[in-house]
Amino acid sequence: MHADKLMLIDGNSILNRAFYGLQGPQLLSTSDGLYTNGVYGFLNVLFKYLEEEQPQYICVAFDMKAPTFRHEQYDGYKAKRKGMPDELAVQVPVIKEVLDAMNITRVEYEGYEADDIIGWLSLCGEKKGMEVVIVTGDRDSLQLISGSTRVKLPTTRYNKTQTEEYDYNTFLDKYKIRPEQLIDVKALMGDASDNIPGVKGIGEKTALDLIRKFGSIEELYNNIDQVERKSIREKLEAEKELAFLSKKLATIERSMPEELCSIEQLKIREYNNKRLYEVFKRLEFKSLIDKLELQKKIYESAENKQENRQNSNRVIYVKELDELKNLKNLIISQKEISFFHLLDKDMPGQNTTLAGNLAGVALSWGGEDSAYIEIGKGISERDFIWEFKDVFENESIKKYGHNVKSFLVYLKCVNVNIKGLAFDTMIGAYILNPSKDTYLVSELSVEYLKTDVMPVEGLSGKGKSHVCYRDIPCEDVIPVATGYSQAIYKLQKILDQLIKANQQEILYYSIELPLIHVLADMEYYGFKVNKDELIALSKELDEKIESLGREIYNLAGEEFNINSTKQLGEVLFEKLKLPVKKKTKTGYSTDAEVLEQLIREHEIISYILEYRQLMKLKTTYADGLISMINPETGKIHTKFNQTVVVTGRISSTEPNLQNIPVKLEMGRKIRKVFEPSDENYILTDADYSQIELRVLAHISGDENLIAAFMNNEDIHTSTASKIFGIPKDKVTPLMRDRAKAVNFGIIYGIGDFSLAKDLGITRKEARKYIDDYLGKYPGVRQYMRDIITAGKEQGYVTTIFNRRRYLPELTSNNFNIRSFGERIALNTPIQGSAADIIKVAMVKIYNKLKSNNMKSRLILQVHDELIIETHIDEKNEVIKILKECMETAVTLRVPLMVDIKIGKNWYEVK
Repeated sequence: MHADKLMLIDGNSILNRAFYGLQGPQLLSTSDGLYTNGVYGFLNVLFKYLEEEQPQYICVAFDMKAPTFRHEQYDGYKAKRKGMPDELAVQVPVIKEVLDAMNITRVEYEGYEADDIIGWLSLCGEKKGMEVVIVTGDRDSLQLISGSTRVKLPTTRYNKTQTEEYDYNTFLDKYKIRPEQLIDVKALMGDASDNIPGVKGIGEKTALDLIRKFGSIEELYNNIDQVERKSIREKLEAEKELAFLSKKLATIERSMPEELCSIEQLKIREYNNKRLYEVFKRLEFKSLIDKLELQKKIYESAENKQENRQNSNRVIYVKELDELKNLKNLIISQKEISFFHLLDKDMPGQNTTLAGNLAGVALSWGGEDSAYIEIGKGISERDFIWEFKDVFENESIKKYGHNVKSFLVYLKCVNVNIKGLAFDTMIGAYILNPSKDTYLVSELSVEYLKTDVMPVEGLSGKGKSHVCYRDIPCEDVIPVATGYSQAIYKLQKILDQLIKANQQEILYYSIELPLIHVLADMEYYGFKVNKDELIALSKELDEKIESLGREIYNLAGEEFNINSTKQLGEVLFEKLKLPVKKKTKTGYSTDAEVLEQLIREHEIISYILEYRQLMKLKTTYADGLISMINPETGKIHTKFNQTVVVTGRISSTEPNLQNIPVKLEMGRKIRKVFEPSDENYILTDADYSQIELRVLAHISGDENLIAAFMNNEDIHTSTASKIFGIPKDKVTPLMRDRAKAVNFGIIYGIGDFSLAKDLGITRKEARKYIDDYLGKYPGVRQYMRDIITAGKEQGYVTTIFNRRRYLPELTSNNFNIRSFGERIALNTPIQGSAADIIKVAMVKIYNKLKSNNMKSRLILQVHDELIIETHIDEKNEVIKILKECMETAVTLRVPLMVDIKIGKNWYEVK
């Protein structure tokens, strides 16, 4: 029979370690600005060890602000310790709230530290024959190790936790003393973090040697004449009093008031799921909600089921063709409906490889009544489409959905074009808060409707199709799907009001909502890929990679695995003796930044860099794209996402066609395989010229910047002329390149350090470039000041179409976080406005092509660039439409300019 296990956690220590372990340019925070990185990291550590240890008892101990008995013994105790940063301090009550919701006992006691509480409770556990596990970041607790008590010391870095663990034997092996003798070691060496004085001049090695020899400081001082080194003996004699005081300060107090806690109070109990869910929702810990299946547990609870039964609306379960026809007649009479679609890509059928197959549809109307249509048994997909085509193409019926684009692509596969789309709740929620990771119906229901709707695995995902797996029983799918459709109906009303209150109607109803149709068409049509050429390109890359490999082996003087960081590091830094720039826990760093710094040190480096680039091209693009070609269409049908990028840009996934490399010629050649559908078409590429700089000119109102664009000057030459104080015809290519770096750097809030690094110049030179730039463009300088001030006052910045980005970072006390917020405040109105403008252009182009019944179609967007698959007979008209729609998308203080090229493939037009 195994002994019960007691886990004791030092709350302040682990929270502190988690806070500093999960740092970055932007601290993890909620959309309303509450910092959560410490809490999140703490919980990751907690769940990791709960899973590993499976304890029956648990307690988290916390320090209190009040002085402890150690402060009474020594005024200087912890006197040099810096105060807790505000970003961490706000998280202390939050982690306590989380622990309370988890029904985990937490203990704090005035006059004592968390170490003392843990020391006392571990002793209680030992006396009861329990196995004790202490989780802390404080090595003081190593003194508590015994035959039944061990200590885990976690280190959190980049969301990963590594553990240093000691039991009695491992401690003995490492330190060659007993755990309790660590107190004597600390008495001699002191502790700077706690301001325990120790004996001045005695370090850890000397302290360990003395305690190994004498056993304790008492025996040491009783036999002081046996200390061989005179200098050490003199130090010990001079500070004997401090040594004994330090021992008192370093000793964890294991005798505390009996009423503090009983072991039985520490027994593990079931979480308060509803309370924990509410806390995690507020903290926006979606991954932890999913990990613990909190929504499902709440939904399945007897109390909640009873409540749902009492509040349930009428649900019609449609599984036969006659019932479907009756439902259709009922729906036709409605002015508005909401729907929730379920697609299953695993089901066999005609649309499997593109849009998936329909597994079911939930519909709601009037906010009260709902129906669920089950596809695949009594009703086939063909039956459903035949009956409901008239409903979906009836413009007089307003339709509300969630992630509607995936359903539009499905409907296009069965020759149905939805009309009357009036709202998409996923897009609406994104407009209101673009910083969220996900926009699930279940999440939005809690946030805006204050009700729970149970998520079922597969019915969720950011920008993904809603999928209904066949192993989900119908008794679960029906209430969830109809609950979602009802929630969508109600959410539309609330989100619409909030969008209007924010004056974002144009952004939503004139740009984002119609854009859904545009992107669905682009996904449906796809981009033709010449598979044979792609295979040939893959073979060519193989040959070049093999050739580079031989060169690398010759320069290294041996063969090795070039893709192995360990082997590459050994060759570069041990055999070739190149200077070590950075080390990792596992050895030498050979990342791109390190190799770039070494490029002048040895000829091998340039070959390695090229080898890596070609390997990336081979695996990610050449071979990767082959696997993404749709076998039915011969095309790649990338997914365009509207709710991923916080600035409003569209992103591309599965695969990412916005990231096809262009720096290497072999990378550019990948674009050659992208071509029109057949010989009747060519490609037309339209690219906005310097749109972000033009937006900067408009927003800042800078007269010099505006004049340069109005006079159709080369903006980089013009900038170089101003900051170097020379005529435009005297500007050298190097000067123009540096001015270009400053122009674009200003947009992204670049500092002198980054600019110096980019240009290979000193920080002083970089600072002068920036200062000279801002001196010549005073309107830009004023904009930079004004937008940061506005961001701090409002809590957000906006684009020219009133797209918002909330910036709690601007009020942070942490300099790095605040600086990050300032850079984002500068860039978001510019990049976001450019994103808005091209979206306006896309909608206008799409509508123009459709209204003119043209065969040409928009097939790709890459940030400032659009590609039209153009029918040869429509070439001139397409060029005219592109130029007109893109250059008149919005009226700025400077003209919008578009560069247009045509070609037989993507490579030619670029």
